[in-house]
Amino acid sequence: MATRKIQSALISVYYKDGLEPIIAELKRLGIKIYSTGGTQAFIEKQGAEVTAVEDLTTYPSILDGRVKTLHPNVFGGILARRVADHQDQLSQYDIPELDLVIVDLYPFEETLATTDEEAEIIEKIDIGGISLIRAAAKNYRDVVVVPSKDEYSMLLSLLQDKDGQTELSDRKELARRAFKVSSHYDTAIFNYFDEGNDPVFKHSIHQMETLRYGENPHQQGVFHGNLEGMFDTLSGKALSYNNLVDIDAAVGLMSEFKDAEPTFAVLKHTNACGIASRPTILEAWEAALAGDNVSAFGGILISNRTIDLATAEAIDTIFYEVLIAPAFDADAQALLTKKKKRILLKIKDFFIQKRSFKSLLNGVIEQDTDRNTERAEALKVATKRAPEAEEINDLLFANKCAKHLKSNTIVLAKDNQLIGMGCGQTSRVDALKQAILKAKHFGFDTKGAVMASDAFFPFPDCVEIAGKEGIRAIVQPGGSIKDQDSIDACDQLEIAMVMTGVRHFKH
Repeated sequence: MATRKIQSALISVYYKDGLEPIIAELKRLGIKIYSTGGTQAFIEKQGAEVTAVEDLTTYPSILDGRVKTLHPNVFGGILARRVADHQDQLSQYDIPELDLVIVDLYPFEETLATTDEEAEIIEKIDIGGISLIRAAAKNYRDVVVVPSKDEYSMLLSLLQDKDGQTELSDRKELARRAFKVSSHYDTAIFNYFDEGNDPVFKHSIHQMETLRYGENPHQQGVFHGNLEGMFDTLSGKALSYNNLVDIDAAVGLMSEFKDAEPTFAVLKHTNACGIASRPTILEAWEAALAGDNVSAFGGILISNRTIDLATAEAIDTIFYEVLIAPAFDADAQALLTKKKKRILLKIKDFFIQKRSFKSLLNGVIEQDTDRNTERAEALKVATKRAPEAEEINDLLFANKCAKHLKSNTIVLAKDNQLIGMGCGQTSRVDALKQAILKAKHFGFDTKGAVMASDAFFPFPDCVEIAGKEGIRAIVQPGGSIKDQDSIDACDQLEIAMVMTGVRHFKH
């Protein structure tokens, strides 16, 4: 028979919230309940009769609660198929059938997020619960499994609307969810123990959100993760795939400046087209927009400071997709939310993943995320002329910008402002020419500016071009067998050059 009626239930949950209406329905339907410890006490408070698992197993909970349900009298009732041979064995050993298994596992990930205490973490590795889930899911043709609180609503519907009658499709769907829960749980435990000695790709994210589409309308898209952990959405339409990719780039860039003076950045297709640091956030916005007020149309805006009304009024004059900031003054938020489709995000944390990966060919590549940020002490002067203090400040600013632009990239900066950039070019010379062209197009004077490169100069041509444009200082990683040619060119042009020893390719 495809239809099964629930007549008995085993309940073993860590958190009891959300269980009350289920207990009420089980009581109404006369379903026999078995339970353990704290769950048993909770159910009894709801006025329902409960048989202790210890009475079923004839063994008490032992080893500080590590062993409660691991017994043939429990697992026999779950795993038995509703066929004559199995029924005879249950009768022989006086084992009751268990038609419904409800579990809420020990909160391993929650514990991991709140403590480094190994003993406490290990105790939150659930053994009995995960075994109950797997057993009930395996026997889905006869048994209903509820593997987490997320499935309570589905169970409640089966109890209320069908009086405990379940179809095979119901049970199979719950079994699917059960193995989703168990595989995610085991992946979290493995990743806790894994120290990288056995390279293996294991990632599991339980939460997901279906997007309108992927990168293009003919592609399907899904976000796996919990955006609410990073942002409060204050207004606007649902985020798209491309929005999320751009937001990720914006957060990565602004994480470099989260503790700096007021800084604003404008991004388009993951690349910064404008960024500046100034004494006030309004001035930072104006300087960032001046970097390229054409590309800013439809862009992603991000700030490291609260958006006040004056800044909101200035921002409101252009069209943008997303605005991100740590906070918004009430009057600023009221103004910006008048345009209902504009997305406003209040960022809680400039979180950057320690590892990054992407699908490639018939597999996946994974690497450490580029979290290296060079500071003044890391700069090694390679030329006769050392950069002055103001130049060092601009060099560090430009180097942060270059790190977050697509390779090959060249950045021109002056007074903590991006004045020109070339990115995604197959030639470093072309990237420089693009940066110069953009700077001049938007009215900037390159004389006295600094230049940053994401990788070394194989030839002195970029230095020679920079010299003609009045560039006074250069930062680059170095590492070319012809580094000396670029150093000599700098000396001839009285340009200061520093090397970081760290390349920042971005593909």
